[in-house]
Amino acid sequence: MNAVQKIMTADDNEIFSTKRATSPALEAVLYEAIPVLDHGFIRVIDYMGDDAAIVQAARVSYGKGTKQVNQDKGLINYLMRHWHSTPFEMCEIKFHVKLPMFVARQWIRHRTANVNEYSARYSILDKEFYIPKREHLNPQSKQNNQGRSPDQLSDAEAERVLDILKSDALQTYGHYEELMNCDASGNVLDEGKTGVARELARMNLTMNYYTQWYWKIDLHNLMHFLMLRADAHAQYEIRAYADAMIDIVKKWVPFAHEAFEEHRLHGARLSRSGLGVVKRMIAGEKVTQETSGLTKREWDELQKVIG
Repeated sequence: MNAVQKIMTADDNEIFSTKRATSPALEAVLYEAIPVLDHGFIRVIDYMGDDAAIVQAARVSYGKGTKQVNQDKGLINYLMRHWHSTPFEMCEIKFHVKLPMFVARQWIRHRTANVNEYSARYSILDKEFYIPKREHLNPQSKQNNQGRSPDQLSDAEAERVLDILKSDALQTYGHYEELMNCDASGNVLDEGKTGVARELARMNLTMNYYTQWYWKIDLHNLMHFLMLRADAHAQYEIRAYADAMIDIVKKWVPFAHEAFEEHRLHGARLSRSGLGVVKRMIAGEKVTQETSGLTKREWDELQKVIG
């Protein structure tokens, strides 16, 4: 059983006691809006469990009791290294996220969470839209159909792109207000007109307008999300949120975070053929793409892993 701990309320005006597992580092940033992009944020609303909860769940399956801290850390590394899942599912966390709509449409592809999004059928969206920094304006990659090239636009090209993004967003929001016949505060613009329903007016907005949601997920599935979205190949905008979440995980479950960084985020898995190539190289054989049995893409990916 956990010892009684004293923690602060959300407004820091009152201290109360709890027997539930808490993370002091995460408690320090609970409810705090962590800025992401230009108008976005992510903040922790609630959480359950800690590193000890992972260990407890793992050991109950074979009847072992609590052990020393260094053994707990070793067990978590073992679980992470061998891709165990259920012990990490014993920890859950709930975020409040403000994000551009196009990022939300990528994010929602991860179906292993509970989501409740701000409804533009009932409420009027704020006049806030995402405009990327100039260094994040890149042309289309010629090798990757769903990614950006590392090349930069010229100053003139970048300025034109930014002008288009800003003017289009402002124009569509103006039309959004006109369609509803009210402003962002709900004030009627023209008493002689009848606006259309909010659920209809919203379809005219650009995808860089911000939405908000509550997103609750267990640690196992959160780490899977972060493996994909904190990867260098992920789109910059969603990667910015993933990076902020990794820092939150570090505060929440430091042992699990360290194991995640070691074995998942910065580790690598090889196919049977890829492993065979590495073994041949270790044995002193000169292996080329043509003699490896790998496709060009597989060979390039293996070269990135082994340097």
